Amino acid sequence: MRGLSSILLATSAALVFPGSAAVAGAGNSQVETIVTGTAHQALFAVAFEGKRGTAVGAGCQILLTDDGGKKWNASNASGLTSLSLLGVDVAGGTGIAVGQDGLVLIEDAADHWQKVDAGTHERLFAVSVNAGGTAVAVGAFGTIVRSIDHGHTWQSIAPADIAQYSDQGAQPHLYAVTVADRGTITVVGEFGLVLRSEDGGAHWKAMHKGEASLFALDLHPGRPGFAVGQSGTVLRSTDGGSTWMGLKSNSTANLLGVSSDANGKVIVTGMDTMLRSGDGGATWSHIDWGDFGSAWYAGVQLVDSSPETAILVGHAGRILRMSP
Repeated sequence: MRGLSSILLATSAALVFPGSAAVAGAGNSQVETIVTGTAHQALFAVAFEGKRGTAVGAGCQILLTDDGGKKWNASNASGLTSLSLLGVDVAGGTGIAVGQDGLVLIEDAADHWQKVDAGTHERLFAVSVNAGGTAVAVGAFGTIVRSIDHGHTWQSIAPADIAQYSDQGAQPHLYAVTVADRGTITVVGEFGLVLRSEDGGAHWKAMHKGEASLFALDLHPGRPGFAVGQSGTVLRSTDGGSTWMGLKSNSTANLLGVSSDANGKVIVTGMDTMLRSGDGGATWSHIDWGDFGSAWYAGVQLVDSSPETAILVGHAGRILRMSP
C-alpha cells in the first residue's frame, strides 16, 4: 500500500504545550492528552529505553522525556533540517532517528544530535538499534542499511535483487525493522513481506508473504511477536519471528503501530481506530475514546512507569498517555 506516504509527508508547525492535560475514560483505561499541536502537525514514531523516551515527526520535530512520558520538552535538534523524521529507536544509550531523503540523526550525548550520511537518498521509514550499537534502517524500494558503530557509519545490506521476494516482481517498500541483541534482523513491508537475516544481512529469507502491507513490528525474545498493517491485518509469531499466523482483529482499518508486553497485553494504533488485547491477540476490542474513531495515531510503546503506561503519538502533534 504505497498510499501510506501521503501521511508521512505532513508539514510541520509550532508546538503548543497545554497548560493542563485532558483526562478521560476509555472503557477500563484512562487517556491523558500530554502534548498537542496544530492541525497540520504530525508525530510518526516514539521509542523508550526505561523512562527515557523520544518522539519524532514532521519538520525534524524531536520531543524528549525522562519521566516515562509525563512531561515532554522540545529537543535542541529541531533546527538541523526541515525534513521529516519518520522513525526512531533508543537502546544502550544510543538514539537514532531517520526520515526523508535518507536522513539519519544520531544522539551521541544527551540531546546532542548530529546528521550522518546513510549512503542513500531513499526515504527511511524505521530504524532499530540493539544494546551493542548495531542499527538497521529500512525504507522505500527495498532499502536496508546497517551500522555497527552506533549509527556513525552505514552500508547497504539489502539483497541484490529484493524484487525476488515479491510475487509482484516489485521492489517492496519496507516499513519496520527489529535487530535483536544477538544480531538477527527482521524486516516487514509491502505485500505482507517478512524478511529475516541471521548473518548481518549477507543472506535473507522470506518468512511470510501476503497481499496486505505490514506497517509495524513488535518482536521480543521469549514471548509472542506481532506485525500489523493494511485492512486490519494482524500477524502473530510464537517462535521469535520464524513463522507467522494471521489473527482476526475485527477491524478493516489500516493499522500503523503495535506494542506488547510479557503479560499478553497488546495495543495497536491505526487510522480511525485503536485496538487492545489482553490475551496475547486471541481476542481484540476497540478502545472508544475521543478522536480514536476519526483520526490517526501511529507510534505506540508500552512503558513500565509504575504503573505501566502506553504512550501514543500521531496527528496534530499529539502525545497521549493511556493506562492500558
